[in-house]
Amino acid sequence: MRLALVVEYDGTNYHGFQYQKGVPSIQEGLEKALRRFTGETIRVHGAGRTDAGVHALGQVVSFDTESSHTVDTFVRALNFHLPDDIAVKSGRAVDDGFDPRRHALSRTYRYTIIRSRTRSPIRRRTAHVVGEPLDVDAMMNATEKLIGRHDFARFAGPIAHGGTGRELFGARLRNDGDCLVFEFEGNAFLPQQVRRMVGAVVDVGRGRMTLGQFERMIEGDEAAVAHTAPPQGLCLVGVRYDEHMDGSEK
Repeated sequence: MRLALVVEYDGTNYHGFQYQKGVPSIQEGLEKALRRFTGETIRVHGAGRTDAGVHALGQVVSFDTESSHTVDTFVRALNFHLPDDIAVKSGRAVDDGFDPRRHALSRTYRYTIIRSRTRSPIRRRTAHVVGEPLDVDAMMNATEKLIGRHDFARFAGPIAHGGTGRELFGARLRNDGDCLVFEFEGNAFLPQQVRRMVGAVVDVGRGRMTLGQFERMIEGDEAAVAHTAPPQGLCLVGVRYDEHMDGSEK
């Protein structure tokens, strides 16, 4: 039987989703909980490989099990065995061919910035503080330029293989109290792409980069490489599917 789960986590204490030898990861935490519950050694596959310190509200994972327990039992049992900073929000049985990464139609990420001259102890794990004045209108304009299919090489970390073309279906920036909240929906994302897009847009807001330079980065003509915004402000909000599973459901 193949199950898919929607997982929420605070990524502060983890070196990303994917298993890495000698350091804690979300994947390892889920597999340990499954082993404690079922006695099976199970490999968990995720829809996205979030980086160290990045959070998720709607990460989607799948795995195969020989267990005959119901999905509800899996959800309750895994939450019993998981640490407090990882939780299974929901689950369902899926087709044997379901792959949470390959079958995803889109992924939505949110990045939160606090506009403040002082740090925010309560929100230090989930938002990045920027104390400098920002031209928010210029930032909103820049953010909209990211929509569409582009070569995002200037907005990516090291690429092991494959191309750097990606499509953003939506990119917006909104004011929310003392926060600026970015939201990006795309078919897929390159390593560090969201954090580097945010870093570049913030540089536009600070006046360190013109809108023209930003547009040339999108076109691949500008020599500059965007700096990477810190991980704590980033959250994988949800993953969208067609017939197999809607990762936004909770």
